[in-house]
Amino acid sequence: MPEIVDDKSQHCIPFLLQRLQVHQARHKDDPDAPPFFLGLNGVQGAGKTVLVSTLQKTLRSPPYSLPTVTLSLDDIYLTHADQVALATAHPDNPLLQHRGQPSTHDLALGEKVFASLRANKPTAIPQYDKSAFSGQGDRVPESQWEIVNGEGQEKIKVVIFEGWCVGFRPWDDVTLKEKWEAAVLQKDTGNYDGRLGHVKLEDVKTVNDALKRYDILTE
Repeated sequence: MPEIVDDKSQHCIPFLLQRLQVHQARHKDDPDAPPFFLGLNGVQGAGKTVLVSTLQKTLRSPPYSLPTVTLSLDDIYLTHADQVALATAHPDNPLLQHRGQPSTHDLALGEKVFASLRANKPTAIPQYDKSAFSGQGDRVPESQWEIVNGEGQEKIKVVIFEGWCVGFRPWDDVTLKEKWEAAVLQKDTGNYDGRLGHVKLEDVKTVNDALKRYDILTE
């Protein structure tokens, strides 16, 4: 088993705790203050999972002892049926044939969950099962979701939202075309190991346009 090296927590967590302290100071006299929302992004293999686990453990332990919940962008993927429908509606777009890219998440669900957490209301936290349908994945039935802020529970004070493109912003159409043309040119020289140059501009634009709607989760 490969050794797990956590080279980020020592740098990231102190900074994040400072931001938390600013939030707490701002709302110290407000009993109905919203929780502190914290967004983290990182590509696959960047160490995001280890950082989130360490951060959550730190926040839940003394001297902080804060009720904390983590929601992954993966947890609001479309249901399997909706993902199949999306892929069928865009049969020639390879970026939408599987979960992962902007367009393949249920933004309405995410917005609903965040609004409920912000209002300190009882909230069911979505879960996603990546092993369902032979690895295609599907949402776990809502009856199995964890409930937070329920009767007799401490109110959630910190919400950690993590995912590979959390906080990403779309390119404007001109920049998108320039980036795509540069990738295609590099691919044609034979010295290219990226993905952008191998897909059509209109397919990339579909994903880029979808990303514009993701602001509702992070603004």
